[in-house]
Amino acid sequence: MSLVLDAPVELRCVASSEDVATVIRAVYKQVLGNPHIMESERFVSAESELCNGELTVREFVRAVAKSDFYRRRYFESCAPYRFVELNFKHLLGRAPTDQSEVSEHICRCIEEGYEAEIDSYLDSEEYNSSFGDNIVPYDRGAKSLTGQKQISYNRTLSLYQGFAGVDSAFTASRLVEEVATNTASKISLPIKGGRLAGYKDATEKTFKILVKG
Repeated sequence: MSLVLDAPVELRCVASSEDVATVIRAVYKQVLGNPHIMESERFVSAESELCNGELTVREFVRAVAKSDFYRRRYFESCAPYRFVELNFKHLLGRAPTDQSEVSEHICRCIEEGYEAEIDSYLDSEEYNSSFGDNIVPYDRGAKSLTGQKQISYNRTLSLYQGFAGVDSAFTASRLVEEVATNTASKISLPIKGGRLAGYKDATEKTFKILVKG
């Protein structure tokens, strides 16, 4: 069962320009945490290399994750635990399973640097077996899989902000207490409905906007 996933996006050997554009959009949404990307912020050079077959999807993901855009949003602006838990979400599609995983990545970041931390996910056997070179990472931890612990499922959903959510909206860790105590919060999915905001005075009405040319 899946509560949040669409079908995985894969760049096949024979791909149209529309197929490549779909892959690029999927990478931006997954790896950058669903932000609004200005035209001037796009990774034009890496996009061109992907279109020309000079980069695999994995290497395009690497370029995006090592970019100044990602670094500013998640490394420089977030708490260390938040940075690591979002690296797991963005690059492996799941939440960290225990304290040892988090500690390992924090130590690597301190001792080996930012780029080594990013490489450790993309060069891992887990990434290779889950996505290979041509599948865009996706929130696979939000699927109930055979052999997966319930705790991993709950934690991944704790990181999920809904289809309109932006990961950079939270700079503090969402999981630091759960991981440290080996517990998991009750599953609480983003509220669906007509409310325009989370405030108590927000209207319950749903508005339909029509644009006429």
